[in-house]
Amino acid sequence: MKVLVLAAVSLLLAANDTSVQTVERFPPLQPDQMTAAQKSAADAILSGPRKSLDGPFNAWLRSPELSNRLQKVGEYLRFNTSLPRDLNEFAILITGRVWSSGYEWYAHHPLAIKAGLRPSIAEDLKAGRRPASMSTDEALIYDFSTQLHRDRQVSDALYKSVVARFGEQGAMDLIAVNGYYDFVCMTLNVAKVEPPADAKETLPSPPVPAD
Repeated sequence: MKVLVLAAVSLLLAANDTSVQTVERFPPLQPDQMTAAQKSAADAILSGPRKSLDGPFNAWLRSPELSNRLQKVGEYLRFNTSLPRDLNEFAILITGRVWSSGYEWYAHHPLAIKAGLRPSIAEDLKAGRRPASMSTDEALIYDFSTQLHRDRQVSDALYKSVVARFGEQGAMDLIAVNGYYDFVCMTLNVAKVEPPADAKETLPSPPVPAD
């Protein structure tokens, strides 16, 4: 009986130990484990502006042709979008918050702050509040992205306001940023990609459903 009690206590402590790291479902691929197509897809990512297979890219290598297509879309949406960099990163954080993707928040929070997003706006977003004191442009990005995620649609008035401010290309790029990073966050959550244990800026991961 004593052994059973000790075992139960050990299991309970382990379940509540936040230092226990989640094991990724797609273990990192080493070069000698990759097919020719996977090596080609990995080289395409590593030779681009990211220089890393961190985040969703290791998982995407399991489907190398998909990886090639997605990473090119992502390269445009992160580095060459028509939206101002701070607003683009704000939309990415909004999507990361919707999906409670700890890795996405960890990766893009510093990029957003560096691009000019005020820390107080990120803090409100992280806490689940509508950020206070947003600029007109920030409010458009927040309202459009939030409404699109929540309602699967945007109002006519909001659509017209976004087009009037950012043009039709800007509206399309904003839709694409939300959609692409939806897929990124889906990948990160399903693959159980977590930020480093000492990450200061992150989010709690959503629980895995019971079988």
